[in-house]
Amino acid sequence: MTSDPSLRPISPLRARMIEDMTVRGFNEHTRRDYVRHVRSFAAFIGRSPDTATAEDLRLFQLHQTRIGVQPPSINSAVSALRFFFAVTLDRPDLARRLTVVPQPRRIPAVLSVEEVTLLLRAATAPKYKAAFATAGACPGEGRGRWAARLGSGHAQGRRHRLQAHAATGRAGQGTQKPALAKAGDRHAMLSPQLLEVLRAWWREGRRHSLLLPGGWLFPGFNPVEPLSTRQLCRAVRAAAQAAGIKKRVSPHTLRHSFATHLLEQDVDIRVIQTLLGHAKLDTTALYTRVANRTIRTVTSPLDRLALLIEGTPRPEA
Repeated sequence: MTSDPSLRPISPLRARMIEDMTVRGFNEHTRRDYVRHVRSFAAFIGRSPDTATAEDLRLFQLHQTRIGVQPPSINSAVSALRFFFAVTLDRPDLARRLTVVPQPRRIPAVLSVEEVTLLLRAATAPKYKAAFATAGACPGEGRGRWAARLGSGHAQGRRHRLQAHAATGRAGQGTQKPALAKAGDRHAMLSPQLLEVLRAWWREGRRHSLLLPGGWLFPGFNPVEPLSTRQLCRAVRAAAQAAGIKKRVSPHTLRHSFATHLLEQDVDIRVIQTLLGHAKLDTTALYTRVANRTIRTVTSPLDRLALLIEGTPRPEA
């Protein structure tokens, strides 16, 4: 009997779903999660998921709620099942039966300018210092994770922009997920300071043969592979600890910090939205909840009315 799931034969239905996701450019992590959620649903109803009814979906979501599944996990399952029914089975009527669970948005952790400086100084190697600075100064690349190649991703110093081209042909080939990768080309901000940091890493990497011709700008332990998310996270946490930063820090914290600092510098929130790559302004507006300097500079309507209030006679009792 075959015990290893990876060695078990794939059903035609699952193979078709995987093909549908592959055609749409889903990465390996997303494909694996979607398959897992559909498999869990099939186990719940006790039969093939293509025989499911609207009542099966309702009972499945009720079951998830009763056993304490958290909203993010429930919504992840909703995304997977909606794709399965709407795309793979062409049953949008069932996909509409699934309900997304509202979830409170947490205020992101943000580093001060001083803390970001300490973090960069605590970086153990030029590669990590350059990776930290890029993740923070190019926030539009944070969540999507782009992996720039030396032959395509390049800095245009005179125009003050970083041009990054999407990494292709990597997902699903047994490689680790790149720490900085994005599903599309884009231009990002390139400050003179970031340009100098990147040039310092370029010189160091070339001197020690760490940068391969046409290879990754931020290679992993194996220079043929890109710096993985896990490696970058570990480096960020180690630098934060060395710098004495008590906050919970991750590469995404640098993105949050960059956006908040821009907001505190009175940069238009729609410009920040574009830099971050947010589809909705509401997502960018979350940073107004942590921009302390911006909040302090806002004048309350009561303050403006103070003189009028003080100058108005009190009504008689």
